[in-house]
Amino acid sequence: MFAKIHYYLKSFLFLELLKGMSVTGRYFFRRKFTVQYPEQKTPISPRFRGLHALRRYANGEERCIACKLCEAVCPALAITIESEQRADGTRRTTRYDIDLFKCIYCGFCEEACPVDSIVETNIFEYHFENRGENIMTKEKLLEIGDQYEAQLAADRSADAPYR
Repeated sequence: MFAKIHYYLKSFLFLELLKGMSVTGRYFFRRKFTVQYPEQKTPISPRFRGLHALRRYANGEERCIACKLCEAVCPALAITIESEQRADGTRRTTRYDIDLFKCIYCGFCEEACPVDSIVETNIFEYHFENRGENIMTKEKLLEIGDQYEAQLAADRSADAPYR
């Protein structure tokens, strides 16, 4: 009986509402922690996974050997690879596409790659304005890899103990 009376008093006096409003009131006058985004950047975790890139060897040859492990391990089926054999007997990709709308940035492709060809950079500031720009082709991925190779190599050497 006492529990019912207590329940009706709590609901009639709006005790939960007052408790919530007290929390709001406490934080209302405190210092705000707003980041002015374009001018201020928040720190990025060393494990952050952003835009993809394909890397090359020092001699300029692409690293990807078309083993298709990244395509097989991708849970979102975002990677499409086509390959052919070259005159010297090695296999290389003719098509390497990643649909960034499908990609969940899990990093499985990066972990599955035996030659460290596909990597996820720490680039998070990118956007698409036109239809089809979300498909990262082999040429776009290699261009990103060439542009940020120094940073990618430094990140890989810093992560060596964690791999």
